Amino acid sequence: MSDKIRAQHVARKAMLYVRQSSAYQVTHNVESQKLQYGMEDRLRQLGWHEIEVVDEDLGRSASGTVMRSGFERMVAEVCLGKVGAVAAREVSRFARNSREWQQLVEVCRVVDTVLIDQETVYSPRQSNDRLLLGLKGSLNEYELDLLRQRSWEARREKARRGELIVAAPSGFIKTEQQRLEKDPDRRVQQAILLVFRKFLEIGTVRQTLMWFLEHSLELPVHGAEGQTRWRRPSYGNVYGILTHPAYGGAYVYGRNEKIVQYEDGEPREGSRRRPRQEWLSLIPNAHEGYVSWEQFEKIQSLIAENNRGWGQTGAIQSGSALLVGLLRCRRCGRRLGVVYSGTHGNVVRYACHRAWMDNGEPRCIAFGGMSFDNAMTKVILGVVEPGAMEAAVLASEEEGRKQDEVVEALRRDLEAARYAAQRAQKQYDAADPENRLVADELERRWNHALERVQEIESRIAEHVHRHDRTPAASREEFEALASELESIWNSPEADMRLKKRIVRTLIQEIVVDVGAEAGELILIIHWKGGVHTELRIPRRRRGQNGSQTSKDTVDAVKVLARICSDDWIAAALNRSNLRTGRGNYWTKERVVSLRTYYEIPCYDAKRCAAEGWMNLTTAAKHVGISDRTLRLAIDRGEIEAEHPVSRGPWVLNRRALETEVAKQLVERIRQGQRKPTIPSSQQENFDFSTT
Repeated sequence: MSDKIRAQHVARKAMLYVRQSSAYQVTHNVESQKLQYGMEDRLRQLGWHEIEVVDEDLGRSASGTVMRSGFERMVAEVCLGKVGAVAAREVSRFARNSREWQQLVEVCRVVDTVLIDQETVYSPRQSNDRLLLGLKGSLNEYELDLLRQRSWEARREKARRGELIVAAPSGFIKTEQQRLEKDPDRRVQQAILLVFRKFLEIGTVRQTLMWFLEHSLELPVHGAEGQTRWRRPSYGNVYGILTHPAYGGAYVYGRNEKIVQYEDGEPREGSRRRPRQEWLSLIPNAHEGYVSWEQFEKIQSLIAENNRGWGQTGAIQSGSALLVGLLRCRRCGRRLGVVYSGTHGNVVRYACHRAWMDNGEPRCIAFGGMSFDNAMTKVILGVVEPGAMEAAVLASEEEGRKQDEVVEALRRDLEAARYAAQRAQKQYDAADPENRLVADELERRWNHALERVQEIESRIAEHVHRHDRTPAASREEFEALASELESIWNSPEADMRLKKRIVRTLIQEIVVDVGAEAGELILIIHWKGGVHTELRIPRRRRGQNGSQTSKDTVDAVKVLARICSDDWIAAALNRSNLRTGRGNYWTKERVVSLRTYYEIPCYDAKRCAAEGWMNLTTAAKHVGISDRTLRLAIDRGEIEAEHPVSRGPWVLNRRALETEVAKQLVERIRQGQRKPTIPSSQQENFDFSTT
């Protein structure tokens, strides 16, 4: 027995600390566990009878980044003076960081507790032992750092050669030669390829996800044991496929790094994505990918452009602003933003206000968006119209191909479901029918697999039926649509996202400035392909509506105001399916606003009587004939009258009823003389037989 162990030490209990750093060591390094537990016999030889084994920290590192409940409980027991000795196979088992190691040594010195390992006994109250324990603690910490450094350097060198593959992404398998190969399952391959095709077609990650969700298609993921599982796609799932360089045929390592953050005094491990220039290794064309490296780089550029950062166009949104993300201020070089206002948020205004928002500088330019978008629409349609018919035919063919993609994906799901059903049937047939505990479960699995097959078959039938009910358009119909391209573009049912995609396909950027003296917008359009066009658009004046009421409607109001009040004018316009410039129904207030703007006098009965204005009924009573007779005379052109709207009143003047022709007509009608019938050259003669 050591002379450092005294009666007061043996009178208290001893605590044996057992620890291993990882779960792998706990599972595989069993001999190390046996050696540590064997320290209990040494403590008995040294004179202790009450021994407590602390093995709660098996699988936990002593580096200081993981909370160890067993170590903290042991230190607490020592602080209470209940422990005469703490023991471990090596003192490095206690701690491999200075903070916890010095805490343990200082506590043992205060309460007179000895430390014991397989070689010797240490008394922290003795200066030589305390110095030796301090050196061993520093060496333990240095040893851990050295082991980490060696392991990390070996790992880095292996990664630089492209030989370190930790885990294979979905759609790949890891071979024994530390290489990535495509999953041999054709269903997995086609699903991954479909993600890339849809993104290149749609242009955004979120819309690609929505397309898969709309058609209820699943994507493959790696399970906990490495097997492929199919599940409903998520945004992270789709984004991970589109941004992982392995799908472009490249080997990559070091995209993420671990970071340690302290919350409430406790360390929390996290990770962050490094920028590409900080990746440890990136080797293009290292294996066969699902897309080429050039296509992968193009996809990364499209994803980066969808971010609304400095100089980025941003993803296509559903707002009514047609050119959002494409306009750049000529004065400061910043992107123009868009502001929506109005009751329904349909009033668009483009403004360069980043300098004011970021630095408090004066605003550059701002202008209304409705008239600007309308002018640019005419320019864009002028470019698109020559190839509109060919584009429509190609779009129809592309739509058919999209439907085929959905059907093919569902048929692959059906093939997998049928295989699962056959496998479940074989398992059920191989089971002993008398063992109902097993047979019932296998029968339930078989029924579930058959229900899955039936569900996919019904989805395929429904999809095909819906697709077949829509007949393919002929080339003549496409020609008719191409001739009405402007009306189709301006249709309320036209998809705004589609129109924005067409614009971004044609235009790279538009540099815009406001000419204050000339009162116009100065545009330089940079088209895709390198062509540049300068365009000048008159700027809308303050108070001028970008969507003005048509001239024919204004002229009709001028005529109707002679004999009708404002509410009767609104009713006549609505019955005739005439709308305001913004597409609204007419009301009394809107008629008043229109008259005020165009300086049209309102209806006045005295002025109407003085000027001799009257409607059809009043005019017929004035001359003493029926309404129908007067209407026929107007149709023949004998009496002058105006009919401003199709379902509104006729407007006549007293002077038109006092002409010589009108007087002769009235006189003839009063005398009962009918107008002789005029022979027509189109009348046929019928010869009747005399026999």
